Amino acid sequence: MANDILSSAPETDYVEKAPKIDSKEFQKVINSRRSVRIFDGKPIPGKIMDRCLQNAILAPNSSNLQQWEFYLVQSPDKKNALIKACLDQVAAKTASELVVAVARTSTWQAHASEMLRIFGKAKGVPRSAISYYKKIVPFVYSQGPLGIFGCAKRLLYFFRGLSVPIIREPVNKWHIKIWAVKSTALGCENLMLSLRAYGYDSCPMEGYDSKRIKKILGLPRDAVVVMVIAAGSRAKGGIYGERIRFAESEFIKKV
Repeated sequence: MANDILSSAPETDYVEKAPKIDSKEFQKVINSRRSVRIFDGKPIPGKIMDRCLQNAILAPNSSNLQQWEFYLVQSPDKKNALIKACLDQVAAKTASELVVAVARTSTWQAHASEMLRIFGKAKGVPRSAISYYKKIVPFVYSQGPLGIFGCAKRLLYFFRGLSVPIIREPVNKWHIKIWAVKSTALGCENLMLSLRAYGYDSCPMEGYDSKRIKKILGLPRDAVVVMVIAAGSRAKGGIYGERIRFAESEFIKKV
């Protein structure tokens, strides 16, 4: 059943041509994106900030289940509380905007249903795609009461994996958390690169009190705070030095 969509191309007439890209300009965006820790207070126009957030949710994500939320914190009270929750980091205190990236671990069911609703109104949707959201997604992501179904899947995957390659996770809530955080992190990168492309800067922060942030934003139990992104225009001294990267050979492996 999974092979219908994972290992065989579905029959479709849909075509989307890729536009020409100025690779040099894109490389400038990559090279000039730095973690800026002091901002000059210049506001980011609302239309640009909205566009950057819209670009965040154009990022690739697992099964298109879009397990992310991005909170643009604009209320003065909440923003001040968020700064304190970020341990009064200078990047948070000087940022024009603060965005909290949140991964959701329990929205996959509602989002799978939404995909099926959209498919129901569209023409030419491959049957394998519909089957994927009806059957494969519930099987893969359901863990069952007290994780019982996840334990059963772990055993199934173990024995099945003795003879054939098989997807082995998620089989517990921690796998689901990792799954949701991975896609959300991709959205964060889209957001930060978009800010740079529009002439603004960012700083992804992990030093914060996640429990307090969840309370400030009224987040549900399944929500995972992935990072807080400070955004604005870089000030003098906002970058602490030249970019440091270790030898490529340590990280890029051609095998």
